Amino acid sequence: MSIRSIDDLEVGGKRVLLRVDINSPIDPSTGRIADENRIEQSLPTIRDLADRGARLVIICHQGDTLDYHNLVGVGQHAERLAAKLGRPVGFIDDVAGPAARDRITALGDGDILLLDNLRYLTEEVSTFERDVKLSVEQMAHTYLVRSLAPLFDFYVNDAFAAAHRASPSMIGFQPLLPSAAGRLLEAEVTAITSLIEDPRRPAVFLLGGLKVSDGFSMMGRVLADGLADRVLTSGVLGEIFLTASGVDLGEPTTAFIASRDLTRYVAVAAGLLADHPDRIALPLDVAVVADGVRRELPVAALPAGRLIVDIGAATISAFEAEIAAAGTVFVNGPAGAYEQEGADLGTRRLWAAVAATDATTLIGGGDTVASARKFVDTAKIDHVSTGGGALIRFVSGQPLPLLEAFGV
Repeated sequence: MSIRSIDDLEVGGKRVLLRVDINSPIDPSTGRIADENRIEQSLPTIRDLADRGARLVIICHQGDTLDYHNLVGVGQHAERLAAKLGRPVGFIDDVAGPAARDRITALGDGDILLLDNLRYLTEEVSTFERDVKLSVEQMAHTYLVRSLAPLFDFYVNDAFAAAHRASPSMIGFQPLLPSAAGRLLEAEVTAITSLIEDPRRPAVFLLGGLKVSDGFSMMGRVLADGLADRVLTSGVLGEIFLTASGVDLGEPTTAFIASRDLTRYVAVAAGLLADHPDRIALPLDVAVVADGVRRELPVAALPAGRLIVDIGAATISAFEAEIAAAGTVFVNGPAGAYEQEGADLGTRRLWAAVAATDATTLIGGGDTVASARKFVDTAKIDHVSTGGGALIRFVSGQPLPLLEAFGV
């Protein structure tokens, strides 16, 4: 990777600004962090810089206008970091104001300070990025950058999960400070670049879930470029492909797809099936649940009078065989409504197959990782990406503002 590494920085006694992505799900009943995965992923870079005597200041975001229930302060993130690092992590409920700047200038060698939620600044919320669209040059004049940049010797970014965001904290410091990638960003870019440029064959993409925009945004590229030898479809994405092939799923499932404005993808699926008929595998059977009892139906027996919630045993077995024979397996999206009893069989068995295969395995996306962690030891998966949107854009060949800011 052409981005400078933190190994190239002499950080001892220097002030280092570190942008991480420790945006975590918040339990609405307690207001506390419900999953620490991204916090844990940030530890190697934080520990490395602090151990080498950096005067380390961490910036991060939590929630957004689009998920306001998660838009909370990050004091508890500092507590979790301190517990996992086994050393103090200071916190101040200020982002870039006079109080924060005073704390920054008072840091000693090896000290760590976490500033409060970046999304408390208008310049950092996604709606500002969407509506204002600042250039990289204009980023230097934002409140965050002009307030913090003069205080630091180096800028390090370890926030791959936010790499698709063109916000000041992500791309505004590189033109002003010597900059480098953290350990996680290096690992993410290396693993995903390997998938894109030199996958072990056959390369099998297992795509499912409810967020079908992710699957469809990458399928055209990975099929047209020959990156994917096979695409196995499940979840709502698989149901849309079945509809595109002429299958009547039944009123409950058809209405569910329409209620989420997903019918527009049927034409996209039809086009992909026409262009790549032998490389896209559709479900052979499906499952519904009635009164807690699972019932499976072959596709030929559709339409179903109940909502389809999973793939059936024949599909599971066929997909397991393809996963076992693969050289590379990429997964985005669970196979069904895995949180529901009776609807979790497809997701459970396919994750077991992914964990057991000798293929190189890479997974990513919020629901994808959550479902994997429910059913298997994710240490058996070669790379668990912290990225959702960033991962999909990278794999589908779309530019990532963070990497562009680093000159990649």
